[in-house]
Amino acid sequence: MQRLLLLVFLATTSLFSQSKTDLSYYLPEGVNYNSNIPTPESIIGHEVGEWHVTHDKLVQYMKAIAAASDRITLEDRGKTFEARPLLLLTVTSPENHQNLDAIQSAHLEATENNSANSKNRPIVVYQGFSIHGNEASGTNAALVLAYYLAAAEGPKIDSLLKNTVILLDPSMNPDGLQRFAYWANTNKNINLNPDPNDREYSEVWPGGRTNHYWFDMNRDWLPVQLPESRARIETFHNWMPNILTDHHEMGTNTSFFFQPGIPSRTHPLTPQLNQDLTAEIATYHAKAFDKIGSLYYSEESFDDFYYGKGSTFPDINGGIGILFEQASSRGHVQESENGLLTFPFTIRNQFTAALSTLDAAHSMRKDILNYQHDFFKNARAEASKAGKNAIVFGDSKDAAKTYHLAEILKRHRIKFHELKSDFSKDGKNFKKGYSFVVPKNQKNTRLIDAMFEKRTSFQDSLFYDVSAWSFPLAFNLDYTETTTANAGSEVINLEQKEGGVLSQNDYAYLFEWHEYYSPKLLNAILKKGLRAKVALKQFKANGKSYDYGTILIPAKNQDLSTSEVYSFLNEAAKESHITIDAVSTGLNEGMDLGSRNFKALELPKVALLVGDGITSYDAGEIWHLFDTRYDIIATKLDTKSLNRADLSRYNTIIMVNTRSGMNDAHTKKIQSWISNGGTLIAYKNALKWLNSKKLMKIDFKKNELIAKNISFEQRRDFRGAQVIGGSIFETQLDRSHPINFGYKNDKIPMFRNSTLFINPDKNSYNNPIQYTKDPLLAGYISKRNLDSLSGTVPLKISRLGRGNIIAFTNNTNFRAFWYGTNKLLMNAIFFRDEM
Repeated sequence: MQRLLLLVFLATTSLFSQSKTDLSYYLPEGVNYNSNIPTPESIIGHEVGEWHVTHDKLVQYMKAIAAASDRITLEDRGKTFEARPLLLLTVTSPENHQNLDAIQSAHLEATENNSANSKNRPIVVYQGFSIHGNEASGTNAALVLAYYLAAAEGPKIDSLLKNTVILLDPSMNPDGLQRFAYWANTNKNINLNPDPNDREYSEVWPGGRTNHYWFDMNRDWLPVQLPESRARIETFHNWMPNILTDHHEMGTNTSFFFQPGIPSRTHPLTPQLNQDLTAEIATYHAKAFDKIGSLYYSEESFDDFYYGKGSTFPDINGGIGILFEQASSRGHVQESENGLLTFPFTIRNQFTAALSTLDAAHSMRKDILNYQHDFFKNARAEASKAGKNAIVFGDSKDAAKTYHLAEILKRHRIKFHELKSDFSKDGKNFKKGYSFVVPKNQKNTRLIDAMFEKRTSFQDSLFYDVSAWSFPLAFNLDYTETTTANAGSEVINLEQKEGGVLSQNDYAYLFEWHEYYSPKLLNAILKKGLRAKVALKQFKANGKSYDYGTILIPAKNQDLSTSEVYSFLNEAAKESHITIDAVSTGLNEGMDLGSRNFKALELPKVALLVGDGITSYDAGEIWHLFDTRYDIIATKLDTKSLNRADLSRYNTIIMVNTRSGMNDAHTKKIQSWISNGGTLIAYKNALKWLNSKKLMKIDFKKNELIAKNISFEQRRDFRGAQVIGGSIFETQLDRSHPINFGYKNDKIPMFRNSTLFINPDKNSYNNPIQYTKDPLLAGYISKRNLDSLSGTVPLKISRLGRGNIIAFTNNTNFRAFWYGTNKLLMNAIFFRDEM
């Protein structure tokens, strides 16, 4: 009997899986469609859901439908790292298209003054799909949605398009989508196999979730560090959409989630009415899903706390962000607890949620338009009360970091000013040209609060993402409250500081290590074959004080002539926005230029471990840092190739967070390489591997977790409250140590999202970075973990043979916007032999 049932199951599966699903499966019943509008199948060559659409085919269809419909205009907003177009479809009635600029102006005007009229104004809805490339049901649903909006006929669609402007972003992650579509399609059977163990459902590393540099782009709405993010943020601020939907996927054995999320995990700066309207919109989703018989849930998971996600970024900008999460087939059909989960079924659910959003927007138009208007009206009232209050930020030694934070403010349409003149406050020195002033009395005052806040108390102790992201702390900038009395002219055209060599000299050149791009300049110098040295002590030359880490380039005894040295340094310094000083004598105060405390430097030859067992996010952040900011070549050394690789080619190997560590052969090879003079830089869980393999003795601080008076139902929340999901902590620096060269202050904020605690060494000089007694600056941490963290160290350095190991407990390059600790990694690379 069991055998018979199995045969029936397999036969049913085979018959079902081989049948094609046409557009009628997705589209609402009783609607006529314009035959002049091309169907997806007529352009891409297959039915929606039969194959995973590749990005090139998606582009082909969107161009075709825009050309065929007077309801759609198509915009190419830029390119991904892999040169794929970032498309946006603007969908509305033909009459609205003829008057689109006026509609846009009126919509933005409603956020600027108190007397705007919402009676006859269209609502603006941004619908974004598959920012995680391997959550592909969203983008495939965008094919159906574009067709429906272009081809559907009748009073309902006419009224919708008259009263709505739809910004349709069909693929927010083209590079990741292409990577995943290739995987799913090349592993598809003719006879579809729903077995979860099939290769189709298990992508190779790094998977299609991320973009080219392996970033989770749904964490970049606030930092805006990636080209894809910059395109959509510009669109957002150009339109200020009332609703923004963010279509995702989750585990195969789940159903469908729509917001609201868990109420206690909403950021306090988000108005309650935002959540009330989200809940009302949810009733439209529920009604639509009830009609097609799909399971769903709401308010039981996810949150609205970190404003860097697509579903929360609108909430601090007067809109309503909505997260959709669909159970993922990950391929074409997969077994699940809810039966066979087919790719077309997941697409239909995403399309259904897209339509129910538009139904809600149409029906609730006036209420939602009024909400946005009142959001900014109230924000202006708050800003007016702030009066002349302002925030000043900067670094008197580092113009580049200051510039890059200002660049983020500029992308978010936040107004800021030059500093009128140098001044000091709270023990911090703010220098003109190296600092900016942000008035609180402006439209985006709530966004300013969100970006600069240092929150340490919370309603809930569980977070879906980070609990802190304070930008001046992430950039390690000085900042404080001030007034607009210190503000000069408003910055309209933001420009980086110019660099270059101040004068030509035939003796030597010096530049300090403080500027953010100093590693880029030093790498260019060493790559050119010029000799350079680093100062291990402070000194004075020509009456100017030079700090630890100052770089010396002799003008003579180089492979280039003195004039060629000057010309090269001048161009390289301009590209790095750094000023180089010329000196005519080696006689100084403190130490002379010929001192043994100037140490010769070697060109970094770096390998970055990638592949199975390595966290792709952390690896991608370093790849991106080297490739896009410092022009440093790092070989991406795959773990599967490690045993046969010639490691003697490298003087530095970086091992980021690992899930499974290295096998015995890997361990032996790396140990031998270190002993022969190599430097291993390790992060996070790689420290456990180092300790277990006795490559480095690490005194981890144990923190035993025992549950008392905790029920079975509460067990997950109890353990979740002990997670450090992402908070910011204060550390004390020994500035004389090479790991800290380039930092002007004796304290820096550091990001932490792990519970790896290391006891300090008994010798204080071996603790160049140490958490202070009361280290919490921003974010959530349990009292137990805070007590454990106090006085521990985030860094350990030890020798192994002729080489050394530099180990960090946490990521110094988090999500590309933690500019403030990038230099710790650079110091570990350039000054490795002095540690």
